[in-house]
Amino acid sequence: MTAPIGNETIGTLLAHRTIRAFTDEPVGEEVMRTLLTAARASATSSYFQQATIIRVRDAAVREAVHAASGQPYVGGERGELLVLVVDLHRNAVIRERAGASTEPLERAYTFLQGCQDAMIAAQSIMVAAESLGLGTCYLGSILGDPDGLITALGLPERTFPIVGILVGHPAQEPQYKPRLPEGITVGVDAYPALEAHDAELAAYDERVTEYYDLRDASRRVDSFTEQIARMVGQGRAAQAPILDVLHRQRLCLH
Repeated sequence: MTAPIGNETIGTLLAHRTIRAFTDEPVGEEVMRTLLTAARASATSSYFQQATIIRVRDAAVREAVHAASGQPYVGGERGELLVLVVDLHRNAVIRERAGASTEPLERAYTFLQGCQDAMIAAQSIMVAAESLGLGTCYLGSILGDPDGLITALGLPERTFPIVGILVGHPAQEPQYKPRLPEGITVGVDAYPALEAHDAELAAYDERVTEYYDLRDASRRVDSFTEQIARMVGQGRAAQAPILDVLHRQRLCLH
């Protein structure tokens, strides 16, 4: 993927690859402090700062995250593991101390604000890490067992672990996975009508099929549209009782 204008930052963004295999070389404390500092400097909705980052260092806690994820590359000791938490607990405590109602923190909108904060911080970590030559991997799969994860991380009410991140020195060089065409994903003044881009979508399906065929000729090759038809809603995280857990955490009650 290319852009009309380039610089070092844009080059880092466009060169993103998901890395699932890491060497045993440690990331280093100065690098980790830098990544966490970049995350803390990220934009935050209404300046409420409703996100917390948990750096997982204990082997037993990492194994719990691994078990929740079900992904083999999450376990072990290679790479640093971070969990981004939507955190309305901190502001609930502040409001209680001030004698203010905590009811606003139970609204779906406030939870979405926390999601925004956590995901913006996560992306800052990713970009900062990749700008330093490290590899990264988002872990939406940790929601395969949200209750277990909440217990393992000692998360209080009004918090929720929204995503994990692995950061480390890459032990693989995967190809760039092609993205949907701009005409399908970018609209001007209105939602882009998919029907007007059927030819582009068909051509994209061919590119995706070729990508998977070149990556591993021994595995099943699906186009993008075939993957959407077959895979959406599959997997532990997609079938986990997320809303029930959110309600038990006193989040998204109304």
